[in-house]
Amino acid sequence: MSRLHLSTLAARTLAAALPLAALAEPALAQSPSAGGPALPLMVAQSGSGTSYSVPIQTLLFFTALSFIPAIVLLMTGFTRIVIVLSLMRQALGTQAAPPNQVIIGLSLFLTFFVMGPTIDKVYSQAWQPYTAQQIGFDEALERAEAPMREFMLKQTRESDFALFAKLAKLDASVKADTAPLRVVVPAFVTSELKSAFQIGFMIFIPFLVIDMIVASVLMSLGMMMLSPVLVALPFKLMLFVLADGWNLLLGSLAASFAT
Repeated sequence: MSRLHLSTLAARTLAAALPLAALAEPALAQSPSAGGPALPLMVAQSGSGTSYSVPIQTLLFFTALSFIPAIVLLMTGFTRIVIVLSLMRQALGTQAAPPNQVIIGLSLFLTFFVMGPTIDKVYSQAWQPYTAQQIGFDEALERAEAPMREFMLKQTRESDFALFAKLAKLDASVKADTAPLRVVVPAFVTSELKSAFQIGFMIFIPFLVIDMIVASVLMSLGMMMLSPVLVALPFKLMLFVLADGWNLLLGSLAASFAT
C-alpha cells in the first residue's frame, strides 16, 4: 500500500467496480431531428452495441453507485476484518473503544491493502485497455471478473461452494472456476463468516481466562458487589499492550487471506 499514491489507489479501487464506472462513458453525438426531443434516450445503435444519451447514462451511473457498498461487503475481505475487530472490542470489554468509526475506517483501509494485488490486476487487465478503447465493455467486464473470482475462490471452502451449487441445482460437471457469481458470492461470504468467527474465538480465549481468574479471586475475597468486568479491564488492556496486540491482530488478519 505504501508504494501507491493516493490518487492511484482511488483509480484502482474504482477500477474494481468497472461495470459501474463504465456507464459514465460519454455518448455519441447526434443532432436531434425536427420536432424530436432535444436529449434523446438512445443516441446510437449498431452491431457493436447501444449508446445512450448523457442524462440516461448519468442516471444509470448514480443508480449503479448504490451497489458499491454491496460489492465491498460481499466480494472483498471487508466482512472478515470488520467482524474480527468488533469481536476483539467485545473481548476487551471496552464498550465503545475503539469507536465504530475507527473500526470501519481501519477495516476499509486494511481491505484496500489485502485487495491491492487483485485491484492492480483489474486495473491493468480491464480498466486501462477499456479506457484506451482497445477492448469493448463486455470483454472488459469478463477481464475484471476473473481476478475477483480468483480472490474469492481462494478464500472459499469446498463444502460451502458445494452447498450453494447443490441449492442452485448446478450440474456436477460445473466447477468453481466456471460457476456463476450468484453461487460463488454467497459461498465466499459464508466462508468469510466462518473464518471471522474462528479467529474471534481464538481472540476471546486469553481474555476469558483473565475474566475467570478475576471473578474467582473476587468471589474468594467475598467482594460480591464489585464487578469482575471492571476489575479485569485494566489487566486485559495490559496484556493486549504488552503482547503488542494490534501488531499481532492486524498482521494475522492480513496474513489470513490466501494469495
